[in-house]
Amino acid sequence: MHTASPPALGVAPARIDIGRAYQAQQKLTHDGAVVLTGCETSADALVAATAAVLGQRLRQVFPLRLRQSQDGKPVHLHADGFDVVVDVGGVQHRRRDPDEDYVVIQCVQTPSSGGDSFAADAYRFVDDCATADPELWEFLTQADVDLYGAWGGLRGLPATPRVGRHVEYTRTGRRIVRRTDGAAPLRRDPDIEHIQTMLDRFEKAVHDLEETLPRFQLTEGDILILDNYRCWHGREAHTGDRTVRILTLRSCDAR
Repeated sequence: MHTASPPALGVAPARIDIGRAYQAQQKLTHDGAVVLTGCETSADALVAATAAVLGQRLRQVFPLRLRQSQDGKPVHLHADGFDVVVDVGGVQHRRRDPDEDYVVIQCVQTPSSGGDSFAADAYRFVDDCATADPELWEFLTQADVDLYGAWGGLRGLPATPRVGRHVEYTRTGRRIVRRTDGAAPLRRDPDIEHIQTMLDRFEKAVHDLEETLPRFQLTEGDILILDNYRCWHGREAHTGDRTVRILTLRSCDAR
């Protein structure tokens, strides 16, 4: 039995001018996503817009990433988060964190065609699983996995497995719903076959969900802010060159 994919799972972010930062903050809290318009296409504008919306809740900002793609393939629904610590002059610096709770995406260059974005409410997905697919719900809420085990050969990832569940809570009760292609069964887990079966089932359910979601476009300068604990995001394939800047961060509400 697989999860249903009702249209209610789709997130269509409101478009709000950067001059209305308080209203943008309210929509972000209510919907889990918002698109800021009227922004300059610069890295400084991205950081300033993020600070304007999150205000004093902003705690830790990770290095900006410029992502360029040519004739890009689809990017499936996912939540951001990565475990990367580097040594700079003998001092360890964290460049990515598994518990980043907001992701901010700035459109720098639109492709010739395609590349529309989509987002899903992961909270509703999990809640629906409780009745539509209880076995998947049990896996997501109770099974430990190696969150980045499938990427174990990548330089910079720590040797110690990052063990967690797809659904967890912060100490203040905020729910986290993870979705990554990097999840793998723990080494020598006695239930390894079942865990892999459920990972495959979860992936199929997410890919099926993508077909039902509304699409939206980001134009040059637009900034998409997502609650990374609540919303998954992705985009369609595109032709031509596409460039975005990505900022991930932790707020005072992060785990």
